[in-house]
Amino acid sequence: MIRSFFFWLIMLITYSCDKYEPDCYDIYDDCSTGTPSIVNISYPTSFPNPYNPLDNPITEEGVNLGRNLFYDPILSSDNTISCASCHKQEYGFGDNIQYSFGVNQSIGERNTPTIINMAFQSHFDWDGKSTSLEDQAERPIFNEIELHNNNWLEVVNRLQMSSIYPDLFCEAFGTEIIDSLQVLNAIAQFERTLISADSKFDQWLRGEVNFSDAEMDGYDIYATERGDCFHCHPVGLFRDNSFHNNGLDTEFIDLGRYEVTGNPLDQGVFKSPTLRNIEYSAPYMHDGRFNTLDEIIEFYNFGGYDSPTVDPLMKYIGVGLLLSPEEKNNLKAFLLTLSDESFINNENFSNPFNQ
Repeated sequence: MIRSFFFWLIMLITYSCDKYEPDCYDIYDDCSTGTPSIVNISYPTSFPNPYNPLDNPITEEGVNLGRNLFYDPILSSDNTISCASCHKQEYGFGDNIQYSFGVNQSIGERNTPTIINMAFQSHFDWDGKSTSLEDQAERPIFNEIELHNNNWLEVVNRLQMSSIYPDLFCEAFGTEIIDSLQVLNAIAQFERTLISADSKFDQWLRGEVNFSDAEMDGYDIYATERGDCFHCHPVGLFRDNSFHNNGLDTEFIDLGRYEVTGNPLDQGVFKSPTLRNIEYSAPYMHDGRFNTLDEIIEFYNFGGYDSPTVDPLMKYIGVGLLLSPEEKNNLKAFLLTLSDESFINNENFSNPFNQ
């Protein structure tokens, strides 16, 4: 009876804390643990500086915890859906269907974006509504067509009562008393380690392999006005951390960035996805309308559709690239050099519950 009283007293005080006040939990720090080990990541020289917040340093213990949370359906209302249900490693941490399924077989409204090199991004989701990985990690948990949980009290209580998580939180954050901020921080830490930088293209940059004639011509098409790809997908990350209307439609069913900013100029505007591992991440675009790389190349070769908000960078709208069949094949050959098998098969990123 006494033990039960103290347990519920602690839980009551815990849930009275603001979810963004970790100091609130200092009085419960009764677990014994060493200092978490900082992860020293060697970033490619062709990449920009990462967005690693000082208040959430990447540690081995935090990444391990985040990896478990990423793959665990415990965060969903009915224990059936995890982050990895829609963000599958074999598809570049995207999905291979047009719209992913959430709790109760609810169907998503947009194609699942990949989670590749997200440490170097400042906005997330197709419309950029999330401005940090911590913020982005929270949205699916309570989205009614994704994990569909009701509140943090339910989520935290479930984690607190599990057989593994109090110890993992102790190792990562020095406390067995779990709070929502720690959940989000851990998932964000794991996602910041998902770096892809060992494709054939990267090996070619490092002088380790040679390109074929087709791949070399494809690169020239990509990186010049011949293909006009590099403006929105510059070499390095192969995305520009910005938003564009790329001429998909004349009228918009999905208003894109406008739903966040309310700016009419943002209607039909979406965040540029990375082209790294594009071989694995079909279907393509925010609505998954294209199933193959050939369809995408043919769309741009045709020229796309004009509209009031189409990006000025889309110089070939209504005209097209006018690439020959050989040039289209060469461009595709180059895009396939962005495939990183070591990333797709990295066991450090895989499901810990299957090991």
